[in-house]
Amino acid sequence: MRQVTMVMRDTCFSPNSEENDKAVLMAVKQKIEQRGFWVKVVMEDEQGAALALAHDAQTGLFLSMGRHRATLAYLKEQERKGRRVVNSPYGVELCLQRRRIDALMREHAIPAAPVQGSDGFWLKRGDAHSMTPDDVVFAADAVECDEARKRFQRRGVDDVFVTAHVCGDEVKFYGVQGTGFFRCYYPADDGVTKFGGERRNAVAHHYPFNHDRMAAEAERLSRLSHTQVYGGDAVVRADGSFCIIDFNDWPSFSRCRDEAADAIVESVLLPAAT
Repeated sequence: MRQVTMVMRDTCFSPNSEENDKAVLMAVKQKIEQRGFWVKVVMEDEQGAALALAHDAQTGLFLSMGRHRATLAYLKEQERKGRRVVNSPYGVELCLQRRRIDALMREHAIPAAPVQGSDGFWLKRGDAHSMTPDDVVFAADAVECDEARKRFQRRGVDDVFVTAHVCGDEVKFYGVQGTGFFRCYYPADDGVTKFGGERRNAVAHHYPFNHDRMAAEAERLSRLSHTQVYGGDAVVRADGSFCIIDFNDWPSFSRCRDEAADAIVESVLLPAAT
């Protein structure tokens, strides 16, 4: 296997992150090419036409950030034919459905956000990753929560996932399964935010927490969800306990891109080449 096909995520799935998503994929591409592999890059599209036209029987490894249904259907077929796909389209589908990821976490006792609380609620669309600020909404109480749910419904979004707000330090994490690569950052420290929701926990207190345990829980979730290249968000409470509030397939790794690219190559290329 000397040929790799990389699938670039449609920009509709990269709000405020288009260049960062592209940059990490290009960093991985460069490192793979340095190993003597030939790499083809394809931009996904809603109909899957680009992937079909780019099809090459010589490709033994697909590295995909894609999320369109047609992309995932195509990659499932490649998996059935014995080709390796990272991330697995089945894992991507799972990450796209917040309710399923949450259920998986609770089933396996991975710390998740509580359903009830006294500090407000977060409403998120449950059928897809957030693509606009309206897809992630804070409600201060039950009345606001009901009003927010109705606004989702008026937009045609009936699957709305609700959890209680958790007070504490918001931590953004990045990982690559099986490599020991796991990094944590505080959005409140660097001001980098997707839609501004992180500002609800505006100041990072840097509460002490068990970094190794968070890494282990995130790694466990990545294996359970078949998501080899992953990222997410957690909240660390004042007592050091934490819960994972978001989990995503193949993030941009914008805070640690070069290190992440090395880990991704270690994870996906060396096993595939041996």
